[in-house]
Amino acid sequence: MTVDPRWHDFASPEQLAEQFAEDVANFLKVAISQRGHALLALSGGTTPAPFFRRLAQHDLDWSKVVVVPVDERFVPVSSERSNEKLIRDNLLTGKAADARFTPLYHDTATPNEAADQADRAVADLSLPFDVVVLGMGGDGHTASFFPDSPELVDVTDPSATRRVAAVTAPSADEPRLTLTLPLLLSAGLLALHIEGQEKRGVFEAALAQPNPQEKPISAVLLHAATPLHIYWAPKKGEVS
Repeated sequence: MTVDPRWHDFASPEQLAEQFAEDVANFLKVAISQRGHALLALSGGTTPAPFFRRLAQHDLDWSKVVVVPVDERFVPVSSERSNEKLIRDNLLTGKAADARFTPLYHDTATPNEAADQADRAVADLSLPFDVVVLGMGGDGHTASFFPDSPELVDVTDPSATRRVAAVTAPSADEPRLTLTLPLLLSAGLLALHIEGQEKRGVFEAALAQPNPQEKPISAVLLHAATPLHIYWAPKKGEVS
């Protein structure tokens, strides 16, 4: 039985970024007060940069926050396609520069070797994650769970023992590294950040007929034990 998601709708991307940053910052503060630290997993893409910049402005003990990408392309950090670069440039600045960063990408000969290194590093963190922020593509992929990936069944297995896995998919352009489903689902706050009517329609279709092979976001919907929080706003020029 699936757990109904909780919608947080906003009139604009700017309002979404501001409120989402406040909600995440408050959740991190509680985690720090209760656990002495906080673990935050963040997705890349074109949507989250304004949210990252707003979050970086919040006052909290960033030295006690560890940031990890939800997924990563197997590209150097200098690449404009690097999620690590996106996070460093937009979040780990100003007050938030004191946060620690645990990368998924490592300069190894193969993605599998990088995944092995990242898996060991993530295992050494004080899991579970306090906050996981997911994104979603127009094909319904989230993290690096792609419909055309040969590894899809393995990385979306709710009993998977690996924390980080290498992924290949024709639609992904380059090999990827991704946190696996059970690690994402263990978060205290599991959120999906999407914008635009098109992506809302994709998500609602997955919610109505969840099929991870067609729309991998369905794996989150089918196996989450707590509500997935949807933070959504129309794109500029769209009607909400």
